[in-house]
Amino acid sequence: MKKIILSAIAVMAFGFANAQEQTAKGKWLIEANTGFGNGVGSTQFGLVSSDGTTEWNIGAEGGYFVADNLAVKLGLGYGDDGEDFSTFAYKVGAKYYIANKFPVELSYNGVDNKDWDENPSYVGIQGGYAIFLGSNVSIEPGVRYNHSLNDDYFESAFQFNVGFALHF
Repeated sequence: MKKIILSAIAVMAFGFANAQEQTAKGKWLIEANTGFGNGVGSTQFGLVSSDGTTEWNIGAEGGYFVADNLAVKLGLGYGDDGEDFSTFAYKVGAKYYIANKFPVELSYNGVDNKDWDENPSYVGIQGGYAIFLGSNVSIEPGVRYNHSLNDDYFESAFQFNVGFALHF
């Protein structure tokens, strides 16, 4: 029993040390997310098909760690609703890893909708858990709330995300 407990402690210590290296100042982050819930025109991957119409979205985010555990991020995305309506999304934000395992993000999202007079924009906050699979890969499930800055036209929304990140 002692060996099992000591082995578990050693594995956790290695994981913690490894995570510290991945979120250290000067490192890079490339991230792709899937989103479930009310879509707000985002930098995520998504595919929905119903009633003969296929909607899709593709995007990615990148970041640079300006301090240990703190990354400044930029993201871009493009989507189509299948009915000659497309969106271009952008995101600017910061992501902080609490105890190297709990990412918290604050960001501004904007969307440029083709042929619309009013384009939505959101301030979003996200929290989750980072599962580091190796020296450069993590899976980050999380919950995000996007607060609409255009309440007259667009609603605030909750989303569940599963992110896949590469750390360099």
